[in-house]
Amino acid sequence: MYRIYIALCLIVILTTSTGCDPKAPPDASIGAKFRVVTTIGMITDIVKNVGGNRVEVIGLMGPGVDPHLYKPSAGDVQKLNSASLIFYNGLHLESKMGDVLAKMSGDIKTVAVTDAVDRSLLLTPPEYEGQYDPHLWFNVTLWMKAVVKVRDALSEFDPDSTVKYWSNAERYLAKLTELHQYVKSQVKRVPPQQRVLVTAHDAFNYFGKGYGFEVHGLQGISTATEAGIADVQKLATFIAERRIPAIFVESSVSSKSLEAVKAAVKSKGFDVEIGGELFSDAMGNAGTPEGTYIGMVRHNIDTIVKALVKESGLQTPSTGEN
Repeated sequence: MYRIYIALCLIVILTTSTGCDPKAPPDASIGAKFRVVTTIGMITDIVKNVGGNRVEVIGLMGPGVDPHLYKPSAGDVQKLNSASLIFYNGLHLESKMGDVLAKMSGDIKTVAVTDAVDRSLLLTPPEYEGQYDPHLWFNVTLWMKAVVKVRDALSEFDPDSTVKYWSNAERYLAKLTELHQYVKSQVKRVPPQQRVLVTAHDAFNYFGKGYGFEVHGLQGISTATEAGIADVQKLATFIAERRIPAIFVESSVSSKSLEAVKAAVKSKGFDVEIGGELFSDAMGNAGTPEGTYIGMVRHNIDTIVKALVKESGLQTPSTGEN
């Protein structure tokens, strides 16, 4: 097949002035698509919504996959090599893929969606060695900037479909604006003194800053940093002293560490509940609401609010906003 392909290219080169470029956008008038490869599911979701039927999207990291620890396989490298465009998060989220993406950038256009965000808006936790916190998607308004980045990159690569990309992006951004308002309305159900979120790793700081939560993670920004006994005891002491009613496990991080925290809290004379599972670095299964970015965010805020209100004995009514 490869020899046939090369022969066809040579024929086209000899008979036309345009040559044969497998990376150029195919003819949209005949319904042809071009391939886009993405890393995390949240980016995959953006590209599907903005690219529509113009793109074939291949996401490398599925449900439950931790991007901090993900190592690309030989098959992944083949998928990347076959792409016309590659979208990734950046800010060292896909740390194990850094070298591969760097090599790709010479031949294939690679786009870090977080490049769209002004660095003054990024968080720089002192324990993360001067690097930026990469988990922007937990603040919906910041993630909307990633949508614009994808829209502009697709339009630059495939200018004939610019109107389509802008129209699709406008519809998706409108839905994200509604999502942002929904999160804000749900947060109001929890009294300010109860807005404390304890999770397996420190991924929710943009959520905390954007929506008024105090956030504590057992592990650091990257799950590559393992929590020790001292970390467990320190967090357990905080929970017992503050009487935090619920803590949350994550779909892409082992629950064992949080179970250890729960046991340590009990030994200090206080019972804390596992309030539910949150989606942090990966979305849910395809075909489920949580398998989309919007569904994931709604699941997270609903789970957080339900646990904190229930476990604290509060019965604050819903605001009725959406």
